[in-house]
Amino acid sequence: MINDNAYILTVRGALSCIASWARSYRFFFEFEDFEMSTLIRPALSLLVLMTLITGVAYPLVVTGVAQVAFPDQANGSLVRDAEGKVRGSSLIAQDFVGDAWFHPRPSAGAFATVSSSASNLSPSNPALATRVVDDAGKLLVPGQGPVPLALVTTSGSGLDPHLPPAAIAYQLARVAAARNLPVATLQQLLDAHIERPLVGPPVVNVLELNLALEKL
Repeated sequence: MINDNAYILTVRGALSCIASWARSYRFFFEFEDFEMSTLIRPALSLLVLMTLITGVAYPLVVTGVAQVAFPDQANGSLVRDAEGKVRGSSLIAQDFVGDAWFHPRPSAGAFATVSSSASNLSPSNPALATRVVDDAGKLLVPGQGPVPLALVTTSGSGLDPHLPPAAIAYQLARVAAARNLPVATLQQLLDAHIERPLVGPPVVNVLELNLALEKL
């Protein structure tokens, strides 16, 4: 009889444990369903909403405002000739070869927009000094003094489209001789293309200057 009672108590205890585990198991899944509905669904809704705002609405608004307020800048500051053909961008330097053109400052990336960069040569690097001396020797005009620094040094991007007026003036005699034009005519052209920004010294856009030179 005692053994029977012990067996019954054991079975009851086991059943009680199973019932308790079942309740816990049910609560766990009910809690997971609760978490799914209260956390994941709002998170996904917020993700979709922010994607539409920042990935669709905001770019469309910014693009629309830019096209209305700053159409030239928004489309790349393109420079066109008299026929409307795109000749370049006023923000990117181009390489001009020959004595009949004003030359921009040198480019460490060979004027390539994809690989544009500085030379990363320090002022104490012998390679930089050698290149500057060699370029200065090629550009030196007797009787005009030393070559302006901007004509022998690269910019940080390698695509700076501007030069100081002094660097353009140093090239006037060469361009005038190649085109059989008076230096005074080119000086007037230079003066007409000097830009005076709010911050920084006066500069000249070489591409726009050469396009104007082409019309003479």
